[in-house]
Amino acid sequence: MHIGKAIRLERIFNRNTMRTIIVPMDHGVTVGPIAGLEKMRDTVTNLVAGGANAGLVHKGQVKLGHRMQGRDFGCIVHLSAGTCLSPFPNVKRLVTTVEEAIRLGADAVSVHVNLGDETEGQMLMDLGRVAASASEWGMPLLAMVYARGPKVPDEFDPAIVAHCARVGAELGADVVKVNYPGSAESFAHVVECAGVPVVIAGGAKMDSTRDFLDMVRTSLDAGGSGLSVGRNVFQHRDTTRLVEVLNRIVHEDAPVDEAIKGYEDIL
Repeated sequence: MHIGKAIRLERIFNRNTMRTIIVPMDHGVTVGPIAGLEKMRDTVTNLVAGGANAGLVHKGQVKLGHRMQGRDFGCIVHLSAGTCLSPFPNVKRLVTTVEEAIRLGADAVSVHVNLGDETEGQMLMDLGRVAASASEWGMPLLAMVYARGPKVPDEFDPAIVAHCARVGAELGADVVKVNYPGSAESFAHVVECAGVPVVIAGGAKMDSTRDFLDMVRTSLDAGGSGLSVGRNVFQHRDTTRLVEVLNRIVHEDAPVDEAIKGYEDIL
């Protein structure tokens, strides 16, 4: 591996566990300034206090989340965007470049692809081009790949999730982010077929913190490399302590029952 890429990956992944806790905060473009993201620097401070490994943001939020003190925090710059106000909300277009992300101090970049959309071909072409540029610069690439379109009956179907992961890996991603298909057995197949580290998405805000923690635990047991979860983390009533529990699960390999000891009030 390119030494620059290896060094940058260690700013995203814990070098001892080879796992990661990534918190995406790119929602401001997609759905607006939702709860938890009104004051970016405060949100980042809370995540860092809990021990999250990295945050994922659009280019304009890098300076707003930069704290200039305290622990380091990996920075992933998201290169593609689209809004829920569009008549084509599943379309993601590139809005910046690997080179600009480097100038902003990024440790990695990410691209979002929705398989099954009418513009899938353009998104796949964008991913391939970004992968080539990222490889040239030694920049790690995370591909968020979901299946969303008229021919997709269930985006959580294990075979479809495995297809998403494989597409990201085949087109050059160093890490792929996909939906959790619902069981350790099905997710183990996704991980095996991907051939690169796989992290789970969180999706919509879940009703139960315990259910969320159980999902993280079973994904790790199936060979997953961690999580890239936004709303279920930054919209929690105690983000810092939730991330502390996630650290116990992800990096200390604790069972959920052990991880939540002393933290029962956050459930």
